[in-house]
Order: sequence, then C-alpha cells, then structure tokens
Amino acid sequence: MDNYQTLTDAATALMMAYGGQLLLAVVVLLGGWWMIGKALYFLDRALAKSQAEKTLRRFLHSFTTILLKGVLLVIVASMIGVETASLIALLGAAGLAVGLALQGSLANFAGGVLILFFKPFKAGDEIEAQGYRGVVEEIQIFNTILKTRDNEVVVIPNGILSNGCLKNIFSESTRRVDMTFGISYEDDILKAKQVIRQVLDADPKVLDTPAADIFVSAHGDSSINLLVRPWCETKNFWEVYFGTMENLKLAFDREGITIPFPQRDVHIKAGRHQG
Repeated sequence: MDNYQTLTDAATALMMAYGGQLLLAVVVLLGGWWMIGKALYFLDRALAKSQAEKTLRRFLHSFTTILLKGVLLVIVASMIGVETASLIALLGAAGLAVGLALQGSLANFAGGVLILFFKPFKAGDEIEAQGYRGVVEEIQIFNTILKTRDNEVVVIPNGILSNGCLKNIFSESTRRVDMTFGISYEDDILKAKQVIRQVLDADPKVLDTPAADIFVSAHGDSSINLLVRPWCETKNFWEVYFGTMENLKLAFDREGITIPFPQRDVHIKAGRHQG
C-alpha cells in the first residue's frame, strides 16, 4: 500500500511539473501537423498552376513534407525536455558523410531538379547533347531517357546534362529547312530558281510565311550552288527535306536542268621534244 501511494505521489508530482509542458507539446504537434498539411495543399496548387513537371511536383512535395515534419518533431522534442543539440549534430554529421559518399548521385539529383524547374526541354522534345540525339522519353530525378531515331535508348545523367551544352531541336513550332542544290554552269539560273519556287509552292507542308529563300551560294568547281531555305512546321521537317530533295530532282529532269557530278577538264598542249 505504501509503494502504491509512493508511485501515485510521484506520478502526481510529474504531472504537476511537466503536465502542462506535455499538453502544450501535444497541441503544438497536432497543430503543426495540420498546418503542414495545409501548406502542402497550397504548394501543390501553386505547382499545378505553374504547370511544373509531375516529377518535380512529386519531389518537392515529398522533400517539403520530410523537411517540415522533421523540424516539427525536433521542436516538440525540445519542448518536452529532450536534448536536441546533440541529435542535430549527429544528423548533420551523418548527412555530411552520406553527401560525400554520394556526391556523384547528388550532382545528378541537383541537375534533375534544375532541368525540371527551368525546363530547357520537356518530354517529347528532340534534343542533341553529349554526342547523342533523340526524343526525350522521360525526365527522371537522376537521369534523362532519350530514344534515338533508330530506336535505341540512351540514358544520360542529369548532372552532365544540366552543366553541358544542349540543343533543343524541335522546341519551336516552325523550322527552316536548309538545302543546297548544284546546277551546271550551262544552265539558266533564273529558270532553275523558278522551277525550285514552283516545287516549293506545290508542297502543302511548306509555309507561305516566312517565304522561302533561294540564293546563289557559291561558284563551285563543277556547279553553281543554289541555297534553298523553305520553312515548315517542326513536325513536318523531315518530310519537307526528303520530299523536296526528290521532287526537285524530278522537276530538274523534266526541265532539262543538269545536276552535275564532279569533273575536271584536262588540256594537253603539244610541245617540241628536246633531246
């Protein structure tokens, strides 16, 4: 009976000393948990309104959740008398060790965040980077997945991708198609330009505005070179390129315009033989 009374008195003393502090800590925990939920809700809405990539939205949601809840738990622990200084130091040392061990992965992680945030390209764009060219299949946190035109899959780490030079080939809605055609020196340049214009005008995929440019670009060794630069929608780039190549050859054949092959004229002069 005496032991029971002693325990009761000790419990009552603890409740009197720390009850209010414990109750306040519980209130802070529940209130903080509710506020974190509201903050994450508004964060998700803001990211959705800014049309951020889904991968970035999921990452920021998870990262913010862990960060805010971790800070909340440390605050609550300190309120109930737990020594948090040594805990924070221990977590800091552990984070430093992990960071040094995974610095390559962290660089790729940071690169992925930068790519998803600043959007130098998006899924579906065709890019050229690190010696590879392909369509972006997926942007992950650590890597970007490309698929080449011959159906090969290329995985590029985001660290080098975010810090290196990159060409986004199909980011704009229209593109200029640059081609060069050679005609013989004996052919009529004005007629050749007229035939080229007719071929371009007959192709519905070639845009009227901006108008195509047709210039004499060089006097070659065996030909007069004509630079042809029509515009088209980006999705039609290769169709316009290959279609114009074929259609112009057929049109030149019909009009008697020659596309010469490399040749060299050799002139032999007769001379006296001196013996």
